[in-house]
Amino acid sequence: MERPTSLPDSGGPDVNYQPESTGPWKAAAMARRRYQKGSVISRGDSWELRWKEDVVENGELRRPHRSKSVSKAEFPTKRLARRELDRLMNEAGVNDEQYQPSTLGTFPMFAEEWKQKVVTTMAVTTQAGFKSELRAWDEAFQTKKGDQSASLPFREIDGNKIQTVISGWNTGENGFKKVGEKTIKNRVGTLRLAWKWAKDWGYTRASFPETLRLPYWDREEAKAKRPAYSMDTVKQIMESSEFPYNLIWWLTTETHIRRGEVCGLDVGHVNLKTRIITIRRNRVLKSVVKNTKARKPRTFSISDELAEELRPLIEGRESSEPLFLSPDGKRLDPENLVKRKLKPLLKKLGVYVKGTACHGFRHGAATKLDELGTPMATRQQRMGHVDPDTLMGYTHAVSADDRKVSAAFGAVLSQGFSKNEPAKEIPEQLSLQLLDSEASA
Repeated sequence: MERPTSLPDSGGPDVNYQPESTGPWKAAAMARRRYQKGSVISRGDSWELRWKEDVVENGELRRPHRSKSVSKAEFPTKRLARRELDRLMNEAGVNDEQYQPSTLGTFPMFAEEWKQKVVTTMAVTTQAGFKSELRAWDEAFQTKKGDQSASLPFREIDGNKIQTVISGWNTGENGFKKVGEKTIKNRVGTLRLAWKWAKDWGYTRASFPETLRLPYWDREEAKAKRPAYSMDTVKQIMESSEFPYNLIWWLTTETHIRRGEVCGLDVGHVNLKTRIITIRRNRVLKSVVKNTKARKPRTFSISDELAEELRPLIEGRESSEPLFLSPDGKRLDPENLVKRKLKPLLKKLGVYVKGTACHGFRHGAATKLDELGTPMATRQQRMGHVDPDTLMGYTHAVSADDRKVSAAFGAVLSQGFSKNEPAKEIPEQLSLQLLDSEASA
């Protein structure tokens, strides 16, 4: 990401820090609480406002002078300059009874501490998102000093600087890389969350600015733009894929499961006798296999056709073995499955839309469920949604409606599957049929 050449201040020069003499009497004064009045010094066309604050730097308690220069045009008299100094000291809380030394650290210092102490307690996939967003803020808060970049002290981050970054991300100007409205919303949400710890740990005394203006993101419009692969499109994808990936696309469409859930399937999760598949686990980043998003196993039927094609992958194998293996004999990785197998294929077919490679199967399946008139309870169970208002009597029992759904999918998708024939040549362009769907995936 390109870094901005500079971040403007918020109404005047930045506050300067200068360490005070560390003589013995100064050390004693630091430990003694007293009321500060600060000082106002005339410097030509400006006033220099000076006061002291206790800070912890590199584990040591210090009392540096803080100073800010304000224009005499804005504050023509010393009395008015004194009022501005009182405001700054009140904001810093130096005369407050509950005053505690603050941590003098940069944004990267705080971000690293927050990642180690807080982010590591979150789910693996959540950690990846937070770390990415913290890196984006770290790069955005870099300031130029000559030919070198410097990290911004956390206590100098205010609403003005945050709004400048938001505007840069939205327009792509002033050295910032343009990103989408949803990305900006997520990044601001991460900073808002992290700010609570920054304030608690003494990196700042200010509250998170509540007057930020974010670019408008229409959630419903974004959902409407997501592609839903039609059954003809799915068959084209299957015909252009080799075994077992064509079987994976079939399974994904018929069962509506997520890519991590496909990679988390074990041999024992498929019962060929009853034609029932149980979704128990989800493979996420760094080879971690955990419980599914709904935190409860989902059980539903598969078609006769799909069961027969899965039989060679199940019979004669241990129940704990991964159902699908990579070329090197390991459990499939969801990221590699999409990046190396599905995404290149979709681009050649002309049907790739960023961020929806594997989800297009789920959206298409949800549309097919609409066409089949599937009851809401069966739809919610197969899609794996956890909203209690829409589960409508969630149960692990396989209903007649569920059998009906799997049979309908199997009859259609089996036409695009071939285990022995090589993948067909990809046509120059395949039009993506975007189906109008009210289904939520």
